[in-house]
Amino acid sequence: MITTARVPADKPVRIAFSLNDSPDDASPENFSLAFPELDQQLQPLPPCHDSKESMQVYKQHCKIAEEYHEVKKEIALLEERKKELIARLEQVEKESMDAARLAKEYAELTEENRTLKLAQTQCVEQLEKLRIQYQKRQGSS
Repeated sequence: MITTARVPADKPVRIAFSLNDSPDDASPENFSLAFPELDQQLQPLPPCHDSKESMQVYKQHCKIAEEYHEVKKEIALLEERKKELIARLEQVEKESMDAARLAKEYAELTEENRTLKLAQTQCVEQLEKLRIQYQKRQGSS
């Protein structure tokens, strides 16, 4: 039987199976005669009960059908994991773009703030000069 486990996204996945570990004492009755998830042409054919070789081929075919089913389930799980990772990647990229946009906006606002403070300082200096000039005119009148 194939064992399945979660595999980290950055690790390659290898799926392998062997027919050598099928028990000899397993009778065809122990295997499901119908594998509904398999295409009709892939269904195991009932064995000739008088032939040991036919029974062995049937057992192997059933074993392969079970392993095929397990591999399909694993592929479905991996495809679901892929979708989750793609969604997470898209979210991270969106957050990254948002962060970049916010950093740019912060830099622009910081520059605007610096410019406005400079303009305010110049206006305060100009106002002070105008007051001095006004006081001089008041004093000379």
